[in-house]
Amino acid sequence: MSTALKAGQPLLLTQKRIWIIFSALIAGMLLSSLDQTIVSTAMPTIVGKLGGVEHQTWITTAYLLATTIVMPIYGKLGDILGRRNLFLAAIAIFTLASIGCAFATDFWGFVIFRAMQGLGGGGLMILSQAIIADIVPANERGKYMGPLGAIFGLSAVAGPLLGGYFVDHLTWEWAFYINIPIGIAAFIVAFFALTLPSKKATQKIDFMGVVFLSIATTCLIFFTDFGGKADGWTSLTTWTWGAGMIAAIALFIFTEARAEDPIIPLSLFKNPIFLNSTAIGFVLGMGMFAAIAFVPTFLQMSTGTSAAVSGLLMLPMMVGLMGTSIWSGIRMSKTGKYKSFPIIGSVLTIIAMLWLTTLSAETAIWVICAQLFVFGAGLGFIMQIVVIVVQNSVPAAQLGTATSTNNYFREVGSALGVAVFGAMFTTRLAQSLTEVFAAGGASPEDAGNAMSTLDPQQLHKLPQAIQDGIINAYADSLAPVFWYLIPFMVVALILAVFMKVIPLSDTSGMVARGEAVGGAEAERLEAERAAGSSSASAAQGSETLLLTRDAPGDTPDKP
Repeated sequence: MSTALKAGQPLLLTQKRIWIIFSALIAGMLLSSLDQTIVSTAMPTIVGKLGGVEHQTWITTAYLLATTIVMPIYGKLGDILGRRNLFLAAIAIFTLASIGCAFATDFWGFVIFRAMQGLGGGGLMILSQAIIADIVPANERGKYMGPLGAIFGLSAVAGPLLGGYFVDHLTWEWAFYINIPIGIAAFIVAFFALTLPSKKATQKIDFMGVVFLSIATTCLIFFTDFGGKADGWTSLTTWTWGAGMIAAIALFIFTEARAEDPIIPLSLFKNPIFLNSTAIGFVLGMGMFAAIAFVPTFLQMSTGTSAAVSGLLMLPMMVGLMGTSIWSGIRMSKTGKYKSFPIIGSVLTIIAMLWLTTLSAETAIWVICAQLFVFGAGLGFIMQIVVIVVQNSVPAAQLGTATSTNNYFREVGSALGVAVFGAMFTTRLAQSLTEVFAAGGASPEDAGNAMSTLDPQQLHKLPQAIQDGIINAYADSLAPVFWYLIPFMVVALILAVFMKVIPLSDTSGMVARGEAVGGAEAERLEAERAAGSSSASAAQGSETLLLTRDAPGDTPDKP
């Protein structure tokens, strides 16, 4: 398979070629999704070994912040330059950053490399979704969520098992060593399988838009992080970041209104379907990632299970997400209807969060598994459907930009959720743990040192009374946070009810832009090309020019 196209040569999007390209996307998604499940399981041990328990939200926040900043950049550059080389670069960045994480010797150095992973992870996420929209029409795109769902399912099983095994039997660094061979394999597969046209920019790239958007995003995350801490909303530092955010947003809007080719066109927000679906993604992100980020920690510390077992306890959530994502995608492709899925998903997520508020140290394991299954099932009905709806509502030339902008606001919601609600969790936890160690006779200084290096392995070495106090502290600190997440999911439900429905397009993005030929016409042209090539070869090896039919055995590519 050639990895490059001649200038102006349209790509024939036969079913065979679509699946070859899709294999490269699956390889990249496996790299990113497997890392997330492994790291979530290993996080309590990582922060304990590197001395950052009280700052553990930064592991998630740094990754989300970096991912959020680069999403619009990848989306826009993909639209104007092509997506193949960007996808390869994202794989390389993610893999190299994983090496940095593995060799980090202090907590903040680890956080920096984790942010670098986000720079690659953002590209893998956005470019995969945009490439699918390029090669598959919206009315068929839902069924391609099946293989992607299988990848997330594989990661949900393998990630916790590997993360738990590394923590329990090897070292936490193996959570990142494993990315090296997977990253190399993903790069090789993508290099040879990802056959897409390259382009040249015809308009000036909006560098100032990138700068102001990055500043606004960074200020937003720091504003919420500092504000979510004890007495943070009265702090001058918090409101300095807030003022910076407001100024950067104003400058960004001013710049985009005048840019020749803005990184986020303001015209997108005049599209009611885009606006509605993006708002759903934003509030979903606030509730979804805040819950996912801290549940594994709760399971390890409050139930006393090992890292491997706590990772497996997250499996019901991923099974629920995978099952409803696959089923809703197939139904969407068959019927062309999709409005009911975000409504059902919002209702299920609200029910799950109400149920999760009852978590305590005494909650049975099977009950936690059931709660997580319902939570995952709700998310599966919403996540991919919303992205397809956004892609279906914009011109083909804006597929990457619209996809990345939708994901950007979901990640902004995620970062806000993790920062604000994570700060609530860790503030409550720090206060409760201080009381536990003080009751055990520890001085304030000793209590602070013990909290900063506390991990699941050390927990079981402490006196039973302190163990019980710590377990109750984790349970009592996390469960109430879900009450604050529920209103956001109610907003998502209201938005889903008022979602406008339009017919799903039957043309892929590349075909609409004239960069490819798809469907039955692509199959016919590919068959003619194969037949013509075989006939030419036969003529060269023969002394007769009287070839009036295809060489025996020539057949078109089949799905």
